[in-house]
Amino acid sequence: MSKMNPVVHFEMPYENRERMADFYTSAFGWKMNKLGEEMGNYVVANTTETDEKNMIKHPGAINGGFYPKNEAAPQPSVVIAVTDIKEAIQNIKKSGGKIMGEPVEIPGIGLYVSFSDTEGNRVSILQPKNM
Repeated sequence: MSKMNPVVHFEMPYENRERMADFYTSAFGWKMNKLGEEMGNYVVANTTETDEKNMIKHPGAINGGFYPKNEAAPQPSVVIAVTDIKEAIQNIKKSGGKIMGEPVEIPGIGLYVSFSDTEGNRVSILQPKNM
């Protein structure tokens, strides 16, 4: 059996950043880290405890993030960790998916790119720095 690539992150759009952050903090106790314009006004959502390297302490739990709602990414999605992003891109294309742009470096995190699966869902892959 080949190696399975785990879901490591979720992403959801927001219309109102403050309202969204207040809701998830109040309703679920999540810690929201609002990044600046240079990071696309992304909001990192810590849903579980992390260590000094921002890695989750409890296996199976994931953190997530929120981004401004836009036409290119109107619905929630998941992020799948891969060992080799170039190989994963080839596998996605070979399997009928479409890559959305070029991989980008997320400082301190790793290489990231979104794709559209065969059903039109936006999904992303991440080659973490620690893999």
